[in-house]
Amino acid sequence: MKTCLRALGCAACVLVVSAPSMSAHDGPPFPIVSDQQAGAYVVSIWTDPDATDDGTTGGQFWVQLRMAGPAGPLPPTTRARVGVRPVIRTAPMRTATAAPVAGDASNQFAALVLDHEGRFAVEVTIDGPAGPAFVEAEVDATYDLRPPPFMLAVYTVPFLIAGFLWVKLLLRRTRGPRSS
Repeated sequence: MKTCLRALGCAACVLVVSAPSMSAHDGPPFPIVSDQQAGAYVVSIWTDPDATDDGTTGGQFWVQLRMAGPAGPLPPTTRARVGVRPVIRTAPMRTATAAPVAGDASNQFAALVLDHEGRFAVEVTIDGPAGPAFVEAEVDATYDLRPPPFMLAVYTVPFLIAGFLWVKLLLRRTRGPRSS
């Protein structure tokens, strides 16, 4: 009996301790532009558009670039600038210069604040030795709807109690009736 209690207690502790690491993943980014030619470039834009109320940069954008046709490799000084603005209401364009991921100019990342749920216009301006380019798209921003990590423990407790009572009942049945 004490062994079951210890096992259940350990399981609850593992769930509570591992909850912050489980909240690290929002879901995979998805493409909003795939291999669109713009100027001398072929552009793809991937995004994970999480809206936030606290001013954190939840909207993540990856801009993948390559030269169109047999133009050769992408010049390392090529830079993308990502801008977002709400479609339904008037608000200023928020922009960020994308930084190369691991020093690779063909894969660049920018994070922006998406301050509400809804449709956002996305504009990517590319500037480099091969000339300028411009790509437009739209994306729906949504809040991260997962419950806070501590709620995982709260939701798990009734199942742990039910499991404990079930194991207790099974143990009582296997011992048989007690004789006095």
